[in-house]
Amino acid sequence: MSCSVYLIQSITDKSFYVGISENPRKRLLEHNSGKLKITSKKKPYALVYSKEYKDYQSARKHEIWLKKKNKEYKLRLAQLAPPELGGVK
Repeated sequence: MSCSVYLIQSITDKSFYVGISENPRKRLLEHNSGKLKITSKKKPYALVYSKEYKDYQSARKHEIWLKKKNKEYKLRLAQLAPPELGGVK
């Protein structure tokens, strides 16, 4: 089962949220719908980064590592993302 680590950015206050999902685009819809209490107050969100892994354990290691990074690092990562994920051309 493949899993992806994803990074979403709040359009409201530019904060970030890092998570794991089998389908990051579907998960983004859940974040934006308000279903998830942890992100409901800062919606809407844009998907700015996603990286697929072959298994959950590898994705989880990357998620933990990315959650420890500061906002400046995540901003640079978002800027390097493909434009369809919200990155800058």
